[in-house]
Amino acid sequence: MQRRTMAELAGRWLSRNADALTDSERRVLQSAIDRKTVSFYAGDTEQQSTTAGARIADAVARIGGSWSFIISFLVFLVAWALLNSVLLVGGAFDPYPYIFLNLVLSMLAAIQAPVIMMSQNRQAERDRAAAAHDYEVNLKAEIEIMALHEKLDELRHSQIVAMRDDIASLAEKMQLIENKLIQKPASSRSRK
Repeated sequence: MQRRTMAELAGRWLSRNADALTDSERRVLQSAIDRKTVSFYAGDTEQQSTTAGARIADAVARIGGSWSFIISFLVFLVAWALLNSVLLVGGAFDPYPYIFLNLVLSMLAAIQAPVIMMSQNRQAERDRAAAAHDYEVNLKAEIEIMALHEKLDELRHSQIVAMRDDIASLAEKMQLIENKLIQKPASSRSRK
């Protein structure tokens, strides 16, 4: 790609004025001008920028949404019910309808729900960043493909022009040969 300006590339490849470009489109066009990549691995930058609270929220969401947590919690609830209903019939510390268990579960849900929502918000933010990055990579790929098409078109055009010039040159040579052949029989007739 020859050295081109952003305004020229925006008009040619995006059919827009350079002033109407978004920041990501500007980055992509600049990377096309500089011949640099726009792709990167987002996982490296994400791990460095997370706070301890965000990592805890992610861990709680990861554990709280796993089958091992659900099965172990189900085992805990069944054990609680069995312990307080069957084994400690007379001296159960939380007899049926398990009011203390209900209180513990309510407090757990009150704490766990916002933490999981924090993790979901972070995941949505990561998804938006990944989608924006995917757009930039796709746009860069389209621009590079269009640049390749332009190069191929220029190459094909120059080959066609060269072939046309070769054909014209051959036609001139053929005409010269034809003229010489026509003159030769006429000159051999005049000698006789």
